[in-house]
Amino acid sequence: MSVWQGLSQQLRRAVPKAGERCVAPSRRCISHLATPQRIRGATQSRQGVYRLQKGMGAPSPTWNSSWRSFSATAQAAHGHVTPPKPGEEINITFIDKDGTKIDLQVAEGDNLLDIAQANDLEMEGACGGSCACSTCHVIVEDPDMFDKMEEPSDDENDMLDLAFGLTETSRLGCQVVMNKDLDGLVVRLPSMTRNLQASDFGSK
Repeated sequence: MSVWQGLSQQLRRAVPKAGERCVAPSRRCISHLATPQRIRGATQSRQGVYRLQKGMGAPSPTWNSSWRSFSATAQAAHGHVTPPKPGEEINITFIDKDGTKIDLQVAEGDNLLDIAQANDLEMEGACGGSCACSTCHVIVEDPDMFDKMEEPSDDENDMLDLAFGLTETSRLGCQVVMNKDLDGLVVRLPSMTRNLQASDFGSK
């Protein structure tokens, strides 16, 4: 047998004829089924095998229950806040690095980091609000208001130790969630932040 005869036989085996099955749904098989010279149309059987069918248009593979499905969850974007409902507004005041006061009305359940970023205030949140840095450090002006907040977690305290200008009423903005008890809260942004993250102290 010549080289060309052997190659010709291999090609005939690789490309299915009308009525034959394609053992694997390869690109070559799919493109072959789509050509107008062959019977148009193909659907996929439950075994993942393409079969030719008459009277159909372009190949339209159906869902195979044996295929492995996957899903993707959209990444949460920071700075997204819920508009407060009429009569349920919670008042908060930010004092920026220049001493300017920004009065806002927010909804219950939003945290200070999201509120600040939604209103274009200079609060970085380098770790994405996962309590793994100190760049959303804020200082609560009223100690009585500070006492109304939930106690900071150990992770938050660890990150606060890295914050620039730490005070007794310092908190991380991503960990302070607004509620009605915090109506009238006033927080001050520090003059600068220190971008040290928990990952900086991991084992090398």
